[in-house]
Amino acid sequence: MDKQEKFYVTTPIYYVTDAPHIGNTYPTVAADIIARWHRLRGEKVFFLTGTDEHGEKVQKAADAAKEEPKVFVDKISLRYKEAWKTLGISYDKFIRTTDPEHLDAVARFISKLVENGDVYKGQYEGWYCVPDESFFTELQLKDGKCPDCGREVKRVKEDSYFFKLSKYQDRLLELYDKNEDFLSPKLRRQEVINRVKGGLKDVSMTRTTVKWAVPFPGDKDHFVYVWVDALINYISALGWPDGTFKVFWPADVHIVGKEINWFHSVIWPAMLMSAGIELPAMIFAHGWWTSEGKKMSKSLGNFVDPVSLSSKYSVDAIRYFLMREMPFGEDGDFSEESLKARINGELVADLGNLVYRVLTLAEKFDGKFDGSADLEKHLDVVGIDESMDRLDYYGALEKIWAFIRSSNKYINDNKVWSLKGAEMSNALYNLLEACRICSILLYPFMPDTAQSIAQQLGVEMGTLKDCKFGAFTGKPKRGKMLFEKVLTK
Repeated sequence: MDKQEKFYVTTPIYYVTDAPHIGNTYPTVAADIIARWHRLRGEKVFFLTGTDEHGEKVQKAADAAKEEPKVFVDKISLRYKEAWKTLGISYDKFIRTTDPEHLDAVARFISKLVENGDVYKGQYEGWYCVPDESFFTELQLKDGKCPDCGREVKRVKEDSYFFKLSKYQDRLLELYDKNEDFLSPKLRRQEVINRVKGGLKDVSMTRTTVKWAVPFPGDKDHFVYVWVDALINYISALGWPDGTFKVFWPADVHIVGKEINWFHSVIWPAMLMSAGIELPAMIFAHGWWTSEGKKMSKSLGNFVDPVSLSSKYSVDAIRYFLMREMPFGEDGDFSEESLKARINGELVADLGNLVYRVLTLAEKFDGKFDGSADLEKHLDVVGIDESMDRLDYYGALEKIWAFIRSSNKYINDNKVWSLKGAEMSNALYNLLEACRICSILLYPFMPDTAQSIAQQLGVEMGTLKDCKFGAFTGKPKRGKMLFEKVLTK
């Protein structure tokens, strides 16, 4: 299989200390959309997501729930699977870091690093943030607290095995220089480069005090630090070094939150270099969502549950909003009023209105739908495809919506409702083909809505190669409006 014919996309694997929320729904929906897009291209796709189930934070959460860690993680992991099913996430594999195959792969991968002389035993001393599972130096602390989450840190001193990250500083800088897309989006690129240029220190990769972890191969007193364990999921899920690993690796894109960008953009490629494994093509670090201008948390009462939200408005409305409200990669603010505005404006007035008007007119017309492709000049499939290659969902939707609005304008400018005969045949041909093509382009973003459009048009769902005007062969039959208007303040 040629590399161009395959596409491998991953989400972060999510900590099982809490239920799914809008923050981890965001990259999961983004990964689902790009996976569906590449399937529309006719490519063989592997879409991986899952749960990160080891570490001190998980152990403490299980203790607080008065449950054994495995029992605890089983319950939370299931909640993720249920949420992703509700939200239409079309993953090919859901990995759990407690899977036996993953545990075996971690041991084999670390043994490879040891064999290559990149692991040594020493003693670690520093400040540790339990919630973030991260170590910090005195200089990195902010007012004596974790620089990432602002919570208390504790002093840790223990024996540890270290990975020789410093050895790979020059190779990493060469990687960034030769492959501009590796660090994406561009707004995060220079921050990583500057930090690497400032000097890399070897990193602790084991703990002796945390037992809910993968045993370190060759030393029963040490356990693999959770970040090492977690990163390896991207190859263990493919059956490395055999299985589908040979088909899909290297990953085309790892989608991650900006808070874990360092692990993925620096430590992960260095570990792969040590193990002699080809590097992924892109690390894309997305931004954060706030809620009403504040960081989301249950204590503040602004925690957004995507499942309950989708039952209130619809799954497709939530999927659309997440990709439409801000460019992917930047930070954004979640507001239910903004969601309602998108639904009433773009989904009801633009898309829903177009499909409903066209099908109403088509049902009344007794004749063939035929003519010249007047609307095709407003369609930019190449531009949309290029935007999707950059994970520029916002830009792709802008171009799709420009076509939808041009189609609505075509109805009004030509007063299509008043046309007859050949003129009506030509107008409806253009509008029905426009709706058919929109159903394909919107499918990755709003799969249920796209299927509904295709069904009402009486056509089969097409692929990207079908996004051009041709003979309309459907039998239109109007159904209900795609979206209902919602009340606003």
